[in-house]
Amino acid sequence: MPDTSLDRREFLARSTAAVVGAGVIAAGAGAAETATAYPPLPRAIIHSMLPKGLSDPDKFALAKKCGFDGIESQPVADLAQAKTRGDQARAAGVPIHSVIYGGWEALLSDPDSAVVDKGKAAIETALRSAKAMGADNILLVPAKVTAQVRYVEAYERSQKHIRELLPLAEELKIIIAVEEVWNDFLLSPLEFARYVDEFNNPWLRAYFDVGNVVAFGYPQDWIRTLGKRIVKVHLKDFKRETRQWPNLRDGDINWPEVRKAFAEVGYTGFVTAELSGGDEAYLKDLSQRMTKIVSGV
Repeated sequence: MPDTSLDRREFLARSTAAVVGAGVIAAGAGAAETATAYPPLPRAIIHSMLPKGLSDPDKFALAKKCGFDGIESQPVADLAQAKTRGDQARAAGVPIHSVIYGGWEALLSDPDSAVVDKGKAAIETALRSAKAMGADNILLVPAKVTAQVRYVEAYERSQKHIRELLPLAEELKIIIAVEEVWNDFLLSPLEFARYVDEFNNPWLRAYFDVGNVVAFGYPQDWIRTLGKRIVKVHLKDFKRETRQWPNLRDGDINWPEVRKAFAEVGYTGFVTAELSGGDEAYLKDLSQRMTKIVSGV
């Protein structure tokens, strides 16, 4: 509640102090980069990006030291081990928020029912692993269009088999988040939105990868179209001319416009870097780059 008892002198004193404080902050940030006042977005890193030689507790401690807020983990089939990983991450202050299952090895769009059955079993394992770790979603690549799998077949098969998995997702309270990737599928924001909407189920949402659409679109456009369907976000950059994946903020993405779009649709969830791993210096630099992105710089 505002303090209506301030007299003019006290009001001016407080206002002057605020202006001075803002000037100090701006000077520290650098005159060339001015952040917009956006709500904070928690920043995460994928478990496999942390140094391979460290134990999980040491990996999570390093992630926290470098400024990250959470972890995205691969599935851990042994649920006792999955729970231990989740407990260790929370104890370090970087909870596991998502399980990056993927699904490339056994796609739900495959014409071979044995492959589909293998994929569904793996998704069930990923869902249970996410529950044990304390995550709230799994990332799923829903389908792939190939010379043997028509677009309509990929669409219909993947939806059919995902619907068969949704009762378990609801039971476990774990969202299945489908991601747009380079799989010749879900090639426009309109189609991605339609694909999600046709489930009409809160346990099926969109996992939006900012970098994956740059070769054929603009991420800010996709964000504004997908809107509230987005439950999680991957961050990576892209160079159109060379078709390479540079470090964050070194590619062609208009990051201030992307951040503005996320604010417009009310997205406040995790943003997770999906890049190569590295040592402490690399991870600290990456964390700083992500801070600039979520600040609208």
